[in-house]
Amino acid sequence: MSSLVIHTDGASRGNPGPAGIGVMICDTAGNVVKNIKKYIGLTTNNVAEYTALVTALEEACQLGAKRVFVYLDSELIYRQYTGQYRTKDEKMKAFLSRVREIEKKFTSLEIKHVPRENNKEADKLANIAINTGESGGN
Repeated sequence: MSSLVIHTDGASRGNPGPAGIGVMICDTAGNVVKNIKKYIGLTTNNVAEYTALVTALEEACQLGAKRVFVYLDSELIYRQYTGQYRTKDEKMKAFLSRVREIEKKFTSLEIKHVPRENNKEADKLANIAINTGESGGN
């Protein structure tokens, strides 16, 4: 698959608290290629959001994508990625560095911020992971 459209979300209850990620990967026609939900333990919402993004990009690489479009609802992650916000926290710097490293494997990577209501499927997957302590994909 040369092009993929991906929705990602990370969620944490308690911040820090029980956390999970949700990733919905589609082809450009909107057909779901893979859903990923994963419980990631006790952590912050920002760590969950970055973990979802990195997981999505790694999976896109494994699927052979060259062009990737990512939609996420974390304004912080989006603005750190675009350089609008400086990344001061060492953990966040490491995540952003990993995103930049993976980005080089694609011909193009576009990351867009969307309102939460436009990211419902990824949010649902993240919450299922938290509720069940479950990891998996199809």
